[in-house]
Amino acid sequence: MAIQEVLVPDIGSFKDVEIIEVLVSVGDTIAVEDSLITIESDKSSMEIPSPVAGVIKELKVKVGDRISEGSLVVMMEVAGIVETQNLASLQQQPVSAPTPTTTVETQNLASLQQQPVPISTTTVETQNLASLRQPHSPKLDFSKAYATPSVRKFARELGADLNKVTGSGRKGRITQDDVKAYIKDVMSMGGVPGKSATSGNTLGVAPMPDIDFSQWGAIETVPLSRINKLTGEFLHRNWVHIPHVTQFDQADITDLEAFRKQLNEENAKSGMKITPLVFIMKAVVAGLKAYPRFNSSLDAKGENLIRKSYYNIGVAVDTPDGLVVPVFRDVDKKSIMQLSEELKEMSAKARDKKLKPADMQGGCFSISSLGGIGGTKFTPIVNAPEVAILGVSKSDIQPIWNGKEFAPRLMLPLSLSYDHRVIDGADGARFTTYLAKMLGDIRRLLV
Repeated sequence: MAIQEVLVPDIGSFKDVEIIEVLVSVGDTIAVEDSLITIESDKSSMEIPSPVAGVIKELKVKVGDRISEGSLVVMMEVAGIVETQNLASLQQQPVSAPTPTTTVETQNLASLQQQPVPISTTTVETQNLASLRQPHSPKLDFSKAYATPSVRKFARELGADLNKVTGSGRKGRITQDDVKAYIKDVMSMGGVPGKSATSGNTLGVAPMPDIDFSQWGAIETVPLSRINKLTGEFLHRNWVHIPHVTQFDQADITDLEAFRKQLNEENAKSGMKITPLVFIMKAVVAGLKAYPRFNSSLDAKGENLIRKSYYNIGVAVDTPDGLVVPVFRDVDKKSIMQLSEELKEMSAKARDKKLKPADMQGGCFSISSLGGIGGTKFTPIVNAPEVAILGVSKSDIQPIWNGKEFAPRLMLPLSLSYDHRVIDGADGARFTTYLAKMLGDIRRLLV
């Protein structure tokens, strides 16, 4: 046996980041890829996995410490003589992780391999789980999954891909119950856990082909940013699990725009700039109060509706690295001026990558505005666990009949996407109609 240092690998832009959790203790037996610590930057959190299997002999870090690439994490007793090297190079070498069979589930799975089962009595679930234990099953990469070592081992034994499991624990941590629910869900669809959801197995769809585009000309491979990857996974999950419906409408904001310009002129010396978005935020809050079902969330089992008595609005902000959604709290209690200043500050923090995880949590309803870019309408994807999202496109002058003649009016396109399990079409139409009425005469927001 030999004692080896385990160092922090190349973690990209993460430098001098804080340790928010230590996931192991002295004496713990660790398998390859079991998480050792969790670190958190202004943008996101990440777990640092172990490159080798062994026993923790000494912890070199604690919660609150700040680390960077090359920092010493633990001293580990490993089998054989292993040169001390950084985790990045260790990860490039395949290392077999021990899979001790201590749980009832593991013992049952092992017995499936050892004992032949008559075809007439073998269930689909047994066949699928037994196949996962074959020697040539591909090794799953859990390096980015947010789960404890025991849950990682449990998932590995069952062949569940933790990258596709939604965590219900604190801060989204994946629990054993989440893994069991994932297995049950996959089996109910006739799929096999352990296969990537992107391959389409859980939906019975053929995987996307791997195409060599260079055969037709010069190409360049550009890796997605971390925000792009996280956003893509999040939106894909929401699109698959939520039955979306989108209601389109438009609001006459001619008078609102005149009032907004007047306020900006009056506050020109202070540098305060008010955008239409803050009025839309206030109108949305009025809508949530009038139609409380829009200010709710389904529980994890989809059996109960959780209604909220607070009004936190998420606003999508476009940054060079991708889309982020900071949350503005207690919008009902803030003035137009306060919201304008907060919107300016939050947008700057988003572009400078200074948003904290807490800044993007606790939203009740989201707004995605493309008014400054263009377009007439679009279908935004619901930002779960919220049940609705408002898309705002670019306003334009249109001839509107006022009962006597066509008059030029500034019309704002609205696109409301909602979860059809919670909201029906009639309420969707009522909500957008209500928003249009509030934006058409902002005096109503005072009533």
